[in-house]
Amino acid sequence: MFDIAAASGALLFFAPLLIVIAVAIKLTSPGPVLFFQYRYGYRNRRFKIYKFRTMRADAGDVRGVRQTVQGDARVTPVGRFLRKTSLDEIPQLINVIKGDMSLVGPRPHVPGMLAAELPYEHLVPYYFQRHTARPGITGLAQVSGCRGSTAEFGPAVSRIDYDLVYIERWSLRMDIMIIIRTIRKEFLSGSGF
Repeated sequence: MFDIAAASGALLFFAPLLIVIAVAIKLTSPGPVLFFQYRYGYRNRRFKIYKFRTMRADAGDVRGVRQTVQGDARVTPVGRFLRKTSLDEIPQLINVIKGDMSLVGPRPHVPGMLAAELPYEHLVPYYFQRHTARPGITGLAQVSGCRGSTAEFGPAVSRIDYDLVYIERWSLRMDIMIIIRTIRKEFLSGSGF
């Protein structure tokens, strides 16, 4: 109930900003406003995640094999701003209302996502335990500094460990603290690329 109420309120609050972002994307690069990709969800079920398109339409990677890196030439100028401020994630509020996601939880990965040049589930044998909770727009791993590339072994494993700590210790209070930390760290400071 908290997720649906908060996501619905946030969508209403952000409605004027969503329109401005959609127009900016449409005016500055050809292609659709929204980008979608299939991700792992609760109990390994796949779902379609929504985001604002931040890359050139001809250069995006729907399968998610090629991760975005800092200074990635595929990212549009508007997309760079959206990624830096994490505003590209706002359409995921629709996923929350649909029940595919929660506001807080393990970030949903693309099936077959690589970590340290291996499929994540081969690198971390307990990887699929993270899917015992609904995935989130933000999570404990993100606010604890595990965001971005999964090319290195240590950070890739830490991300999964944080997800499992979150699942084990979940509380509404913890969710609210993670949301506050996300707003401070992502929207106000801008740590994305």
